[in-house]
This record gives sequence, structure tokens and C-alpha cells, in this order.
Amino acid sequence: MRVVVALGGNALLRRGDRPDAAVQLANVRTAVAALAPLAHRHEVVITHGNGPQVGLLALQSAADHSLTSPYPFDVLGAETQGMIGYWLLQSLQNALPGRQICALLNQTLVSAADPAFAEPTKFVGPVYDEETAERLAAERGWTVRRDGDHWRRVVPSPDPQRVVETRLIRLLLNSGAVAVCAGGGGVPVVRDEAGRLTGVEAVVDKDLTAALLAEALDADALLLLTDVPAVVRGYGTPDAEPIRYTTPGRLRAEEFPAGSMGPKVEAVCRFVELTGGMAAIGALQDAAALLDGAAGTVVTPSGRPFDGADDQPQDRS
Repeated sequence: MRVVVALGGNALLRRGDRPDAAVQLANVRTAVAALAPLAHRHEVVITHGNGPQVGLLALQSAADHSLTSPYPFDVLGAETQGMIGYWLLQSLQNALPGRQICALLNQTLVSAADPAFAEPTKFVGPVYDEETAERLAAERGWTVRRDGDHWRRVVPSPDPQRVVETRLIRLLLNSGAVAVCAGGGGVPVVRDEAGRLTGVEAVVDKDLTAALLAEALDADALLLLTDVPAVVRGYGTPDAEPIRYTTPGRLRAEEFPAGSMGPKVEAVCRFVELTGGMAAIGALQDAAALLDGAAGTVVTPSGRPFDGADDQPQDRS
């Protein structure tokens, strides 16, 4: 099978972790230990989040008085792709000796007219109490929103239209390589009237990019790995319950936060609707079980377990 796996940024830097390089590298190695069995059996593309990491770099850039202005988010996104991609590349090489691994810097095309630029929703950076968040918003011109029991900065998150380097990723897969790409959803770019690409101040949702890429690569399955075991109906209420098997239509009928679980739900629904394949959302340590339909929230056209998961890979000739 051809499988696209999206690692959540919080799976690499958990809430409460110090953002030290050693802490993140340890988390990457844990992630790779869960992913290596998939790579042994299947063609695998790995994407990853960068919300905590890009937020940290933005803070450092804003505090650097030697700069005329802070680095823009497209540049910070490229920096995090290099940093996290390097850690994943090296850890995968150590876990899969003899296998070709490539970490690729990607651009993701978005529309300059996307309404998301006027309505920021994507959480980046650390969490704050309400008073601190409001002070930083006033001082730095940020937009902040509640994230669970805390507050975080939010930035525009335009809808991905295409991963610019899709053909190159396909070549890597067809050669037998494991591809690490589209980190943080890819560096957001727009195309001008002359056809030239230019970076924009935004962060593309990595799950929506993963779904877009999975469809373009004719993937059989899309796995969104995060720090929760499943999508929960009525999260935070006495009636909360995990959703195990569902269809895109039933899942879309539920309500989820726009800045966190909402994009994951939208991503899996889009992929299943477009391809008829299977998608799943769940915990990192359950990666192999998710693909088998034995854990997490599994989304298929019929809503039945294992529907499509045991089929033969698609004919990509």
C-alpha cells in the first residue's frame, strides 16, 4: 500500500515539554520507532506539523533587536522543515538501514484571495494564560484565541491548492525511497501574473496538505497521528465518547474546533470522498493499528471497519 502519514507538531513537542533540541530529538526517535514497521511493509510518505516550532522561532525573531523586522512566516516555515526534516531523516536512516530516505523542502501553492488571510485560525507557538496572551497581542499586534484551558497565537491558514514538488515526490516513491516532505503544510507561496512564486505570511495546515498530497500521489491510506487516541464526540462534556468507525458524511455532521481537530476531520473527509480510500486519526503509538482499522477513528466510504484497508494497492501504471 501507499500510505501518507502526517505527524502532529504536538506529537514532536508535547504540551509542557521544554522546546530544547534534545527533547524534540527524543520525541522524533519515539515517532520513528512507531513508523518504522509501516515503512518495512508499505510505501510511505511522512509529513509533519510545525506549530510549536514555528511559533518558537517567531518569538525569537520578534525579540531580536538586530533585525529591522521579524522573519516572515514563510521563511520560518522553511527553517522548521529543515530542522525537523533533518531529525526525521537521520532517525529513519538509523531505523531502516539500507533504505533510501529523503527529506525534501516543499512549497505549497495557496490563493492570494483566500479569506483565511482575514480570519486567522491556526495555532502557533507556546500556550499562555489569558492575561499574558492579551498583553502580547497588544504589544506585538498578534491575534490570540483560546486553545482548551490556555491561550495561543493564531495566524492565517489558507487552503492548500497544490504541493509544488508533487512530481518529484512521486519519483522518489517510485524509486523505493521513503519521502519526508511538506513539513508544516509546506512553505506557503502564491503565483503572480508572470508565473513566479512568492512566499506569503501564513502557515498552511499540514493535515489538509497531507490529504491533498495523498490524493495527488494515488495513496491508498491517509493516517493523521496526534497526541489523542481518537476523535471524540462531545469533547469536554459528560457525554464525551470516541468515534471509532464513521463515514465522511457522519463525521462532517459533528462539530469540532476550527484550529485543532477541525482541519484533521476536514482532511480525512476530503481524502475519503475523493479517492474512496481509508483514512484514520489517532495516537502516534497506534500507527500500525490505525492502518489495520484496529485503533483510532477510521473513516471509510461505508463506515465499516477494514473497508478498503485490506484491498490490493492501487494500479499506478
